[in-house]
Amino acid sequence: MLYGRKLLYAFARFITPAILCFSFVTASGQTAKQTAPPFRERIFFGGNFGLQFGSITDIELSPVVGYWILPRVAVALGPDYRYYSYNKVRTHIYGGKSYLEFTLLRNINSVIPIGTNTDIIAHFEDQYLSLESSFFKDPLSSGRFYVNTLLTGGGISQQIGKRASINLVVLWALNTDDSLGLYSNPEFRLSFIF
Repeated sequence: MLYGRKLLYAFARFITPAILCFSFVTASGQTAKQTAPPFRERIFFGGNFGLQFGSITDIELSPVVGYWILPRVAVALGPDYRYYSYNKVRTHIYGGKSYLEFTLLRNINSVIPIGTNTDIIAHFEDQYLSLESSFFKDPLSSGRFYVNTLLTGGGISQQIGKRASINLVVLWALNTDDSLGLYSNPEFRLSFIF
C-alpha cells in the first residue's frame, strides 16, 4: 500500500508539468485568427467553504484567486482556514494551497446528448497546512508543525453563467499521514468560480 501511494505521488508530480507542456503545444497549433481574451477576463475568483455543527464543529473557509493561462488550463492559489472542535477541545488549522485544473472534455453534451453544458475536469493541488502539536500529536507540547499534501482527482464543472460555474471534484490525498485524520480519502469538494 505504501509503495502504491509513493508511486501515485511520483506520477502526480510528473503529470502536472506534462499537462502544462501539452497545453502549450496544443495552444500554439491554433490558428492566428483566435485572440486571447484580455488579462482582466482571464482572472477568476472563487473557493469553497464547509460548515458542520453538533458534537463536532468544523468550519472551513478557502477562497482562491486564479488565472486561465489557456482556455482549458487554470491555475489558482489562496489561503486555507479551518476551525475544528471536538469534545470541548478546539484547534485552528491554517495555511495555503495552489492548484492546476485542466478541462479534459468541454461540454459533455457534444459527446453524450444529455442537454447540459457540463465539463469534465482534472484537478491537481498542493496544500500546505500549519497544525497544533497539542491537538494532533502530543497533548503536552505547545507549538505548531507543518504538513504538505498533494491531492489529485477530477470531477465536473457546471456553467451557471457566462463566467460562473459550480465545480464538484473528488480528490485523493497522495502523501498524507493517515493518523492525523485531515482527509477522508476521497475528499468531496464543491466550489464556486466567478
